[in-house]
Amino acid sequence: MELLKKLIDVHAPAGSEYKMTDFLLGYINENKSSWKVLPEVISGDGFQDCIMLVFGKPTTAIFAHMDSIGYTVGYKNNLIKIGGPAAKKGAKLVGEDSQGKIECILNSKEDEHQFLTLSADFDREIDRGTTLVYKPNFREDNDFVQCCYMDDRLGMWNAIKVAETLENGVVVFSAWEEHGGGSVGYLARYLYEQLNVKQALISDITWVTEGVQHNKGVAISMRDSGIPRRTYLNRIIELAKESKVPFQLEVESAGGSDGNSLQRSPYPFDWCFIGAPEDNVHTPDEKVHKNDIKAMVGLYQYLMKHL
Repeated sequence: MELLKKLIDVHAPAGSEYKMTDFLLGYINENKSSWKVLPEVISGDGFQDCIMLVFGKPTTAIFAHMDSIGYTVGYKNNLIKIGGPAAKKGAKLVGEDSQGKIECILNSKEDEHQFLTLSADFDREIDRGTTLVYKPNFREDNDFVQCCYMDDRLGMWNAIKVAETLENGVVVFSAWEEHGGGSVGYLARYLYEQLNVKQALISDITWVTEGVQHNKGVAISMRDSGIPRRTYLNRIIELAKESKVPFQLEVESAGGSDGNSLQRSPYPFDWCFIGAPEDNVHTPDEKVHKNDIKAMVGLYQYLMKHL
């Protein structure tokens, strides 16, 4: 879990993924020589903060988004949400502005503009436009890992673990997912036009609900606010059965991911969201069962060989 801790510690709310990009490129360059296949690393001009790793002769791409939810500081320490943070009064927030590092407390009271505010114990005005995120408090026992930003640092961790043994495929680290997307369109264009890749798996973290529980396996989402093409979904479910990896089927009416952005792109992509379920979504206390994490890695490894 050391890599997961490091990913969580990177300050990268939606729009500020550049620090995560720097961390990932450093990690990839340091470790890729030990992976089964040496990938081509695509980043930089034309890709903004996003990264692609191309292995062998790919047919399928794994998408994992680099950004997190958080807050932008507005006027007089009012906070404007980035994505959908759900923390309550008393949550610890961290960031940095021109005056130095910041650690402050969230006050959940809303003013007339429905902006959140900081607790009065922070005694100076923070620079406008500064981004704040939850202060990590990583906890681990025999069964669970718990911290902020399991969504989607755990999805990134899964993609990296699969990359270590991947022979053919693409791993895509995308941006802005938590705040409406925006990078997937041009990433899809490159995948389709340059690599002839037109199917994807979305390595993200879903919710514990009445139908999806801890320690029941990785969740294959049959639908959320988006609906994947049924023939592709059926192939994935059949392969999941063959793999003997524990999985559960998710059917929801809400929620979304990079898969929705792929579906709205002008390219004929098939996609499916597959991820471990978590409690306490978008709070500092997101909680995931280790057996579901193990199942997530195992199923992705199997699918990338057989899709």
